[in-house]
Amino acid sequence: MGWVTIGLAAATMLGMALVLSFVLGWANRAFHVEVDPRVDAAIDVLPGANCGGCGYVGCGEYAESIVLEGAPVNLCTVGGKSCAEALAGVMGVEVAASYPWRPVVHCGAHTSDRLGRSPYKGEQRCGPANLVTDIQGCTYGCLGFGDCTRACNFDAIHIEDGLARVDYERCVGCGACAKACPRNIITMAPFKSDRMLVVECSNHDAGKDVKSVCKVGCVGCGACGRACEMFTLQDNLSCLDYDNYSLENLEAGLIAAKKCPRNRLVFVGTPSDKDILAAAKEDLPDIVKPDFKTTVDDTEWRG
Repeated sequence: MGWVTIGLAAATMLGMALVLSFVLGWANRAFHVEVDPRVDAAIDVLPGANCGGCGYVGCGEYAESIVLEGAPVNLCTVGGKSCAEALAGVMGVEVAASYPWRPVVHCGAHTSDRLGRSPYKGEQRCGPANLVTDIQGCTYGCLGFGDCTRACNFDAIHIEDGLARVDYERCVGCGACAKACPRNIITMAPFKSDRMLVVECSNHDAGKDVKSVCKVGCVGCGACGRACEMFTLQDNLSCLDYDNYSLENLEAGLIAAKKCPRNRLVFVGTPSDKDILAAAKEDLPDIVKPDFKTTVDDTEWRG
C-alpha cells in the first residue's frame, strides 16, 4: 500500500512538472521581448560606474537610451573620449566633438576670509546649516561642511580650510558634488583646456555689502569687463561668457585677472608642463591645482 502511495505522489509531481514546463515554455514564447544586441555591446563599452553623470540612472539605462532613443554617445563623463568613440562604433555614427565637463566651485573664501560668522553647533552638514540664517555673513559662499565630499565616489573633492576644492586629477565629472551643494555654488562646465580661468565668487550683493561679509569676494567693480570681452557684470557679479572663451581671448583674460582688486579671477584645473612653465613667467593672482566654480543658479555658466 505504501508503494502505491509513493508511486501516486511521484506520478503527480511528474505530471505537475510537465504541466509547469509547458506553461513556462508558452509564457517564454508569448512574452518574449527581443533585445537589440547593440544594448549589450554598449553596456560592455561603458565603464559601469553608474554615477548618473550622463543624466540617466545608470549605465544600463544610458545604453538602452543610446540604442532605442538615439541619445548622444558622448554623455559619459567617466569614460571620456575613448568611450564616446567606442559607443559611436557600436552605433555606426560619428561622434561629435565635445569637451569634458568638470565641476567649478564658485567661492574662494577660506574660513579666515569670512566675516560675520556665528557659532554653529547643529548637524555638521551643509543642508541643515544652509537653513540657519546667520551661520556666516555671506549667504552665497561655501559652507564647508563637506556634503560634496560625501557625495563624491571618486575622492575628488575635499574641504580645505573651510572651502571645497576639486582634485581634477581624480575628478571624472559625474556631477554628484554639484547636485549635493545646497547653495548651488558648484556648477558643471565644459573645460576647453586643462586649465580654465574662472570667477571665484557668487555673491550678487553690492560691493560695500560684500566687503562687510568677505575679505575676497567680488565687489562688482567691472575692471575685468573693461579689460576683456569674456567678462560681463551681471547683478553686481563678474561673469565669464563661456561662448567667447578661447585661447585668442585668454591673453586679455590674463590682463583682466591682474586688474581684479580682489584676485577672484583664477585658473583651475590640471596644468600641463607647458602651462607650468608659462605660469612661472607670469605674476598671476592665483594658480591652483584644485579647482573652483560658483553659481547660485546652476543652469548658467558663471565663469
